[in-house]
Amino acid sequence: MKSYLSASAYIDFDHPGVAAEAKALARGAHSELALVQRCFEFVRDEIRHSHDFKLNPVTCKASDVLWYATGYCYAKSHLLAALLRANGIPTGLCYQRLPVNDDGAPYCLHGLNAVYLQQFGWYRIDARGNKPGVQAAFTPPVEALAFAINEPLARDLPEIWAEPLPCVVEVLERYQDVDDVLRHLPDVPLLDPPAALRHKR
Repeated sequence: MKSYLSASAYIDFDHPGVAAEAKALARGAHSELALVQRCFEFVRDEIRHSHDFKLNPVTCKASDVLWYATGYCYAKSHLLAALLRANGIPTGLCYQRLPVNDDGAPYCLHGLNAVYLQQFGWYRIDARGNKPGVQAAFTPPVEALAFAINEPLARDLPEIWAEPLPCVVEVLERYQDVDDVLRHLPDVPLLDPPAALRHKR
């Protein structure tokens, strides 16, 4: 679990501002579940999704996400990981592959988290921010994520990463405007196309 508890360049809970926020969120939380829910709801509700609110700057590091109170889903997952790790709760990064416009290509990655709960094991949470049609919640052991996988080339990618994927960091650090990020959202190639598509070749 060491890698899921460590500070790093992008999950920088050793930054004074992140450390202070993590401590404030822990105050009065009398159980692990209560603490995780408090951190999750803080990032989900108080950190505004960059595209939903058309907010700059583009953020990547947890400390920047907290300072500017905005970030794409990936950046928000970095902050949530930082707040939870600062409180000794193993937390990783997960990704889904989703259609950008809900109707086929192009596709992009969507960033979320997995947290290790003593009572339930690894449990995914999605703090991207709720809006009409998107209602993510903390309801262990049942997942309540922002997006369902209901399209042939969409995927729940199974890995739990200790650090952000390089393609995600590259986009967030290259582009300085939220609309530029939207035009260059990161994606990964599928290595396992559905059987129905393989048979059509």
